[in-house]
Amino acid sequence: MTLIVFLGTLLGSMAIGIPVGYALIMTGIALMYHLDFFQAQIVAQNMLNGADSFPLMAIPFFMLAGEVMNAGGLSKRIVNLSVAAVGHIRGGLGYVAILAAIILASLSGSAAADTAALAAILVPMMIKAGHEPGRSAGLIASAGISALIIPPSIGFILIGVVGNISITKIFIAGIVPGMIMGMSLVITWYFVSRSETGTTSVERVPLNTVLREAWAGIWALMLPVIILVGLRFGVFTPTEAGVIAAVYALFVAMFIYRELKVADLFDVFLGAAKTTAMVMFLVAGALVSSWMITIAGLTGQINDIIAPFADRPIMLMAVIVVLVLIIGCAMDMVPIILILVPVFLPSVKAAGIDPVYFAVVFMIAGAVGLLTPPVGSVLNVVAGVSKVPLPQVIKGIWPFIIAQLIVLILLIIFPQIITAPAEFLQGE
Repeated sequence: MTLIVFLGTLLGSMAIGIPVGYALIMTGIALMYHLDFFQAQIVAQNMLNGADSFPLMAIPFFMLAGEVMNAGGLSKRIVNLSVAAVGHIRGGLGYVAILAAIILASLSGSAAADTAALAAILVPMMIKAGHEPGRSAGLIASAGISALIIPPSIGFILIGVVGNISITKIFIAGIVPGMIMGMSLVITWYFVSRSETGTTSVERVPLNTVLREAWAGIWALMLPVIILVGLRFGVFTPTEAGVIAAVYALFVAMFIYRELKVADLFDVFLGAAKTTAMVMFLVAGALVSSWMITIAGLTGQINDIIAPFADRPIMLMAVIVVLVLIIGCAMDMVPIILILVPVFLPSVKAAGIDPVYFAVVFMIAGAVGLLTPPVGSVLNVVAGVSKVPLPQVIKGIWPFIIAQLIVLILLIIFPQIITAPAEFLQGE
């Protein structure tokens, strides 16, 4: 009955249009009434405790870094470098989108921000080159979610906080899977672009032009190097890395590229503050419901359901991934992380599964959910920015979703794809 109250309140609230953050709070309150011990003070305390976390301070700084990069010319220079390097290949603008998305992913950690920046620049170029609009937008959306896998990922920060897992270790473990996801898109786009007729490519540029674009983008390209080297050798924490990313991006945008003016700072800070406020309110609301999940014993009930798979780690991870993918069709990434990670993690640890490996696979499944209708936020971002109708984007995105699902299956069957490189990079 408790599980019914939880799911009924949460899904029912969302079904009638209540924002997810408020739906999470209402779910916690409903469970309190069900257990007959409602106290408003408990709700307030849990909301405050949910937002009062030092590691979560990384989120506003990485959000700010993403806003600065888009407004200050860093994103544009990454795209220009990618166009110069691979734009001349048949279907080259698709490869440009993938390469630029991977580089931007290592800068901001926000899938929505990266996707919006790429869609605004590249979708019109791809349509002009003769590529089908829905397929072009679908490719950019699929490439954009790499920001959640390649560090610094805001999703990884949330998983680390709610699951009490080393954020630095998750960051490092996400590098290779993120690259593999990018390669899967490259292979898929190779075959997809071959089926299109009447497309054109960007004119090949001489090597000195490529080198000139690389030199112009060197300041942007140095940021992921600084972050990863600093995290790997313990120079700073992930939270401090967010501060460094934001300050570095501001310095480059204002004093090196000089595209970000003092008059623009208000809008940049306001945009970062709005996005941060939404995420942090979701975190605060989720802690109310997650605290009640623990008090009501729902974790134990769910663990009893998946207990038959406890001695088969691959099957357990497959069940968890399927559940995340299904829920991802109706719920955004942040509440999925905040609700499900604390629920699944005890069973994962009991089955002997590495929590860092679990975090990466969980995040990939949650990221794919951002591409699935009807809720998929990245799907809606690319449709809104590119002005391509959502039904066309949904139709064009399926080849790329299938490619990423194949990668997800391989990661479940062969955990060493994640764990072995992570151990090597961490020096273990």
